[in-house]
Amino acid sequence: MSSIKKLAGQTIWYGVSSIFARFLFYLLTPYLTLKFKGSSGYGEMNIVYSLIPFLNILVLFGFETAYFRFIQRKELAKDVYNTLISSLLASTILITTGIILLRQPIANYIRVGNHPEYITLVAFIIAFDAMSALPFAKLRHEGRPRKFAMVRIAGIVLNILFTYFLLSVCPRLAKEHPNSSLLHFYDPGFAVGYVLIANMLANLFQFFLLAGQLRQYNWTLNTKLWREIMIYSLPLTIAGFGGMINETFDRIMLARRLPLPHIQAEYQVGIYSACYKLSLLITLFVQAFRMGAEPFFFKQSLESDAPRTYARVMKFFVITISLMFLFVALYLDIWKHFIQDPKMWEGLKVVPILLFANMFLGIYYNLTIWYKLSKKTLAGAYITLIGAAITLLVNYIFIPYSGYMASAWATCICYGSMMVISYVWGQKVYRVPYAWKKLVAFMVIALLLYFIHHFLTGIWQNTIFSLGLATLFTGGYALFLLRVEKREFQRMPYIGRFLAPRPLSP
Repeated sequence: MSSIKKLAGQTIWYGVSSIFARFLFYLLTPYLTLKFKGSSGYGEMNIVYSLIPFLNILVLFGFETAYFRFIQRKELAKDVYNTLISSLLASTILITTGIILLRQPIANYIRVGNHPEYITLVAFIIAFDAMSALPFAKLRHEGRPRKFAMVRIAGIVLNILFTYFLLSVCPRLAKEHPNSSLLHFYDPGFAVGYVLIANMLANLFQFFLLAGQLRQYNWTLNTKLWREIMIYSLPLTIAGFGGMINETFDRIMLARRLPLPHIQAEYQVGIYSACYKLSLLITLFVQAFRMGAEPFFFKQSLESDAPRTYARVMKFFVITISLMFLFVALYLDIWKHFIQDPKMWEGLKVVPILLFANMFLGIYYNLTIWYKLSKKTLAGAYITLIGAAITLLVNYIFIPYSGYMASAWATCICYGSMMVISYVWGQKVYRVPYAWKKLVAFMVIALLLYFIHHFLTGIWQNTIFSLGLATLFTGGYALFLLRVEKREFQRMPYIGRFLAPRPLSP
């Protein structure tokens, strides 16, 4: 239990920092949907942002996971960090330069051809983000979540402040002081560009805050080690690229495949993107869990009871995300107010689908430990490419008929397929005793509670009734889990003391 307690502690730190930081960042959703209200700007911004994860994968080349894998070899610890940083620096310079040179064709492809400067800003965002990745990984490996949290939160706070300054303060100054020399460069029509500038400046600031980790770097390249790392990382890069197709390419396909005028198509992308963000609670937990779990899983692999530990981690993970699913899906009447353009609420029907999709994705991340430990990373590439093929095919065929609903279902089918394939394949290579029947039952019960709530609130459309029923269902489900898994929860820190059997009085 001590190992799981340590993982829980680190996940809480990464979780609190990520959730707080992301929550601050998601505060931009109501702000930006309000600033771009009635225009296609929010959709255009999300189309541009959908490029960043793809290009990040090409630059990072799976080096974060490779770092956690190879740093376990104590004799090569220093060489691993130096070699990875050297390679990353070279790839960052090469790829970001290529992006800048090809900015016009890239802008044309995503239908923002009038603003190739957006792509230049994207290149700098990627460069600073990529060069911060390994210092962040080093903090995670060293078990320093507080420093990690401070840097992440500081970067996002600065991003918000710059965004607010450029989109709200500068227009007001321009109106009140039209002849100010500071505003000669300000263009009210460059709103999406200012969001990108704010992001770039925040990434630059974050990069400087990680200078301590970068000072530990020496310009050395162990070529033998580098070749070994590249063989390990190449399939991870393919898997990551396929993963980004699954995660973000639907925005680009929506803009291109919707049978609507360009401005209307971008607005539909904005609706989908805004509603996608309402699945943030599960998304944030999955991200926080990954940050704590990846180094933990590699360290735990040295223990004899590692498979049993992985199975117990999966159980607690599924319990947590099932509760989160109900917390978001049943309280949509509250969460929808994060979107300040009420016209976008028409897209709320995609939220439960995307919540379940992200549950599948989180379980898949848990399952990927088998191919990372067994060095069969090519399997991860195959699985993710299957998912990418499903995403592309479903979106291509059904977007013209179903719009963003097709994108939501494509995401759910894709991640569900990847989860099942990884489980079946992984059990043949590295068996972990997952209690899969019980875990499936937990998820099915959560889904049934959602459908019952949806049915009853459809009959009686009353906000108080809806929220009261949501509270009843969520609380009842939590009590059900506590009863079914009482022994497990009794062994947990803090929670266990409330569930431990009381001694009989004499």
